[in-house]
Formats: sequence, structure tokens, C-alpha cells
Amino acid sequence: MSEENRVGSKIRQLREAREMTVEELAEASQSSEESIQQLENGALVPSLTPLLKIARALGVRLGTFLDDMPQSGPVIVREGLSENVVRFSGKTEKPKKSALEFYSLASDKADRNMEPFIIDIHPSPEESHQPSSHEGEEFIYVLSGEIEIFYGKDVHRLNAGDSIYYDSIIPHDVHAAGKEDAKILAVIYAPL
Repeated sequence: MSEENRVGSKIRQLREAREMTVEELAEASQSSEESIQQLENGALVPSLTPLLKIARALGVRLGTFLDDMPQSGPVIVREGLSENVVRFSGKTEKPKKSALEFYSLASDKADRNMEPFIIDIHPSPEESHQPSSHEGEEFIYVLSGEIEIFYGKDVHRLNAGDSIYYDSIIPHDVHAAGKEDAKILAVIYAPL
């Protein structure tokens, strides 16, 4: 398993704990069996929307894939330097490269309802900018660089200091604008 994809082992662990087969998880999450197997084996870098669907099918929060030792008290991350990172692909076929690096700011907080992240966004090919949707809401604050958000039929460009809050059930895609990296603070709420 690649160090870049610790998520796969957590998916397998949760699936097996629930006595689900790969086939059952694939059906419940609207994913292919091949994708589930590749995720579990670390051969595939996940994209966010399918991972949210897998979390929902397993009955867990997205952040559960990052949790190691849940705490009931506050969780402090100094200077945004979280050791818990998940790398996500864009939406290209069989991605093996990360376009998004999510640094969890609350990975060990038990019973949380929000998922706060610092996200490094790397430029990706235009064909990977295909909006997708999931239940919940998202708040994004641009820390550096410039991002572009496809939201329904609209396109929004945000620079450092700009923010956006939206319903994530509307098809959307967040990506770096142009050829430079961007960094954002994102808070995602996805109900179970």
C-alpha cells in the first residue's frame, strides 16, 4: 500500500468489520468492484465524490478514513501542519496521480459533524473538470493562489481572501485556475 493512499486499508478494514463483500460495497456506493479493489490495494488514488459515497455506504463520515485514535476533547493542529493527509485525484479515468492534497484539521475529533481541511490544489488537465455532487454543504476560503469553481451552470473565480459557501448537491468542481498551485481552507458537511 502506498503511503500516499492510507485510505484503502481503512476502507477494507471498515468493509470487513461490517461483513460486506467488495460487491456489496460497490453496489451500495455506486462504484465498480474494480475501483473498490484498486482503492483497497492502494493502486488507485481516489477522487472525493466516490469516496464520499463509499463513506456513506459504510455508514461513516469522510474523516473516518483519516481517524486513528478518536478524541472527545478538542483537537489542535499547529500552523495548519496536519500529519494526516489524503491525496485525491481529479476525475480522470483510473487516476494514479494526486490533484488535491487534503490535510485534515480534525482527524482525531470524535463525533464531529464537519470536516475541516487545508487543501493544496495542483493544476490538472481541463478534461478532468467534470462537476459531481453529493449531499451536504461546503465552505471554501482561498488562502493563496487562484481557484475556479464550476457550480451548476456558473463559473466562479476566487483569489486569496475570497470565500464561497454552497450546497454540494448542486454539481460542482473545484480546481486551480491556470498553471499555479492554490491553497484553500475547506469545511465540508456531509450528512450520514
